[in-house]
Amino acid sequence: MTDTPTRLRLPSLDRVRRLPAWSALVAGTLLGGLSGGVYGLVSPAEYTATSYVVAVPTDQATPESARGFAQAYGRVATQLAVLGDAQVWAGVPVRTLRDGVRTATSPDAPMVSVTATSEKPGTAVDMANAVARALTRHAEDTKESTRVRLVQFSRAVKPSAPASASPAVTALVGASAGGLLGGLALLARPRRGRDGQPAPSASVPGPASAADVPR
Repeated sequence: MTDTPTRLRLPSLDRVRRLPAWSALVAGTLLGGLSGGVYGLVSPAEYTATSYVVAVPTDQATPESARGFAQAYGRVATQLAVLGDAQVWAGVPVRTLRDGVRTATSPDAPMVSVTATSEKPGTAVDMANAVARALTRHAEDTKESTRVRLVQFSRAVKPSAPASASPAVTALVGASAGGLLGGLALLARPRRGRDGQPAPSASVPGPASAADVPR
């Protein structure tokens, strides 16, 4: 006598179809919030620190030229020539500086901001100050031709809180995204009649022929 193995029966599609219409919205919100919260807990916190340098014209230059060179220095601050010197003071490889340092300039002021991001607040401060120091040193070497000097305006300070989003914020964002997807799925769900069957689609009348037009 042989035993016939019992087959596992999966829930039929009919049971899924009988679920309330709002179940997709609730499921999307819960899954999105759970995913966002887990992402916020797993991803490491990131800290940012910003240092500022200002371009100062010499006696043979104008403020307009200082603003122009500030734009140029902002673009070359993340180049290898500057980062190669900055890595000595920052204590991190050039690749870390290239990935974690960003610069910004303003067309209205001859100022360059150097922002560094790292998982350690002290490292972020060292990276921002090191790149700013290396940039001012390169500008000092070329001041005879540019007639513009870079001066340290403000050193980076140790951040007191991470700049990355907290798990509560990521959970809220995930819940919002999941609710949106659930709402879209709810809108795309076919409507059903009173007997539970799919509602028939509205028929569109075809074009009238010449014989059907009353004279």
